Amino acid sequence: MEYATSIVILIGLFVILAASFNLILGYSGLMSIAHPIFFGLGAYSSSLIVMYLHVPIVIGMLFGAATAFLFSIALSLPSLRVSGDYLVIASMGFQLGLLQIIRNLDWTGGAGGVTGIPPLFNLNNTTLSFVYVAMVLLAAAATVGLVAWIVRGHYGRAIAAMRDDEAAFMALGRNSVTMKITLFGIGSACAGFAGALYAFYFLFISPDQFDLLYSAAILTMVVVGGVGTVMGPVVGAILLEILPQALSFLELPTSITGPMQGIMFTGLVLLFLFAKPGGVVGTNRPKAFRGDEDEEDAIENGQPRGLADR
Repeated sequence: MEYATSIVILIGLFVILAASFNLILGYSGLMSIAHPIFFGLGAYSSSLIVMYLHVPIVIGMLFGAATAFLFSIALSLPSLRVSGDYLVIASMGFQLGLLQIIRNLDWTGGAGGVTGIPPLFNLNNTTLSFVYVAMVLLAAAATVGLVAWIVRGHYGRAIAAMRDDEAAFMALGRNSVTMKITLFGIGSACAGFAGALYAFYFLFISPDQFDLLYSAAILTMVVVGGVGTVMGPVVGAILLEILPQALSFLELPTSITGPMQGIMFTGLVLLFLFAKPGGVVGTNRPKAFRGDEDEEDAIENGQPRGLADR
């Protein structure tokens, strides 16, 4: 029962991570791979402030989301003025650099991680498990709903215009840098809150839990599920969290299962990029925004282009 509960909680957490990363990658077109470090920042900052300053755990969780948001601003201000390969390199350096800092600080537990994190509720194991499942699933649904709300309507069409042709978007007098920073910050804050939920359920965190393997896992969830779709990351998170569990039944040593997971994630990304770019949920030409669908419906009904926006 406890094993199944942990899997459900991990699925919910990865839904939050994949949906928020899809906001950055799929909708905004920002090639950052540092999403797990914001997950880790939320976990570390929330647990440490509760352990050292004895603030309420709910305040600590909000602090974790705020910390991830502020660090995302620190990354985005210098790096979002560039794009493509430069942003990938900047985000990778940011992630690896912070992980090295965490590994070499005594008050973060060093490479051994943080233990003794207090639980969110002092309940018996069965009740606590059900409460956490409800909380995580509610947070996952709220994250998916938030992303869907952001990318609908006029603002969603503005995001699409910025992603597809930034020069034309800026020629219309719109500030693409502000929009990028805003979307990057929202996605990172969601990841930070997921990190806080993770820390106060599993009660242990270490730097190895937020390395590049998790970057590959989250990217795979988004690509397999459907880049630029609302439900794609949900499907991808469920599939990619269940599949690795099958490896555990093979009873292979961790020195083998770790590389096997990396190979599986990479192989799935390449397979879907070439065979089905739209992912499981999307089509080969995904409709990322409801505004596009409204416009196409208007054209089919004989209305001129742009009338759906009036």
